[in-house]
Amino acid sequence: MSPRPDAGQVAAAQKLEVHRRLREIEAEILARTPENNPEPSLDRVAKCMQLLGDPQHNFPMIHLTGTNGKTSTTRLVERILREMGLSTGRFTSPHLHDMRERISLNGNPIEPERLIDVYDDVLPYIEMVDLESEAAGGPRMTYFEVMVVLAYAAFSDAPVDVAIVEVGLGGEWDATNVANGRVAVITPISIDHQRLLGNSIEDITTEKRGIIKADSFAIVGRQYPEADELIAQQCEQVGADLKREDIAFGVTERETAVGGQQITVQGLAGQYADLFLPLFGEHQAHNATIAIAAVEAFVGGGEQPLDRDVLQAGLAEATSPGRLEIVRRSPTILVDAAHNVGGVEALRAAVNDSFTFTRLIGLIAILADKDAEPMLEALEPVLDEVVVTRTSSPRAMDPRALGELATEIFGADRVHIEPHLVEAIDKAASLADEQGGVGGGVLATGSVVTAAEVRAALGVTQT
Repeated sequence: MSPRPDAGQVAAAQKLEVHRRLREIEAEILARTPENNPEPSLDRVAKCMQLLGDPQHNFPMIHLTGTNGKTSTTRLVERILREMGLSTGRFTSPHLHDMRERISLNGNPIEPERLIDVYDDVLPYIEMVDLESEAAGGPRMTYFEVMVVLAYAAFSDAPVDVAIVEVGLGGEWDATNVANGRVAVITPISIDHQRLLGNSIEDITTEKRGIIKADSFAIVGRQYPEADELIAQQCEQVGADLKREDIAFGVTERETAVGGQQITVQGLAGQYADLFLPLFGEHQAHNATIAIAAVEAFVGGGEQPLDRDVLQAGLAEATSPGRLEIVRRSPTILVDAAHNVGGVEALRAAVNDSFTFTRLIGLIAILADKDAEPMLEALEPVLDEVVVTRTSSPRAMDPRALGELATEIFGADRVHIEPHLVEAIDKAASLADEQGGVGGGVLATGSVVTAAEVRAALGVTQT
């Protein structure tokens, strides 16, 4: 007669089974059409939601779009609301290390067991929609559509007091847009994802403004004039209450501080003086201001000031992993997920604003479908030398091609090519140490994948 397993053995076996099932689910979702190639229709996700009983209508929502700053602003909104005592669901994309990061409950990635339960609950309905779509000659539900279904089902099941949801791409045809946000947030719009969204600010804005719904608030960051005009037209058409940065709210004072910055904000309903924000760069001050206005609109219709101490407590605990984040000291290594010209320009300004390196080495890996040349041109003034490399992404630009572009911009004596990321990190750190002394630093950027893989290589995986 074999001995009975003890409690520890049972727990270990259960943990292994959870891990196995989670990897299986991830593989099933990843086998679908990837998120960088979305299918421009809400039909599939809307049908799946309908079969599930429309769980996306079981909680109020703050919906966010824009070109840059979406994830940071989403995290700031969620952190403030959680400090106010609300139960929160947060949906962001893409993830840095683990798919579960995209679906967060009260600030933490969804637990593996809960994700498994939700997936098993919704899978029959997803498969029904797949069959119906394929029978009509269409595609199965995409990777991103499935993640949206999982998020909305998880938020409804929790339940949450409020969901803070970042679009995946665009707005009007984004899968998240099957829900109606009580507050729609639009961070600055610039050129990105031209293949999918169009080649002009007007085209991109027309897509992004689609998250603004009837009788909602539209909290809008600084925009190009043509974007402002199109957003105002949408608000007028649907009857939304438009609140623009620098008109209805804004940053009134700002100064850099150790570990971040000190800001004073004029909100929709009150002024909040001397708030410490542990994030770097003027763009993060504007993200925080947009977040404050969004919270004011959500909790009091823009007419009730927030408790300043609660607001400060929320901001003081704010994090934005992979966004001008210090992941190592001696030398200082920063990672930033900037992956378009607008993001790189904000990054350059933030480096000049918040850091005083004696020598800064760039560690650059860019995806092949991005406009690498203007990104490199924008970075050139703040980088003494660059080490170009590649990530594990199948979309990664070949380091030799990236190196040729960099050489044209920086000159051959300032460019180093290291095809393997780990060796590239070592090379950049060595250059920073040898020539920069105690004031040397490394800036790793070019894509979200670059930020994620440098973080992981240095043992930083917390999000």
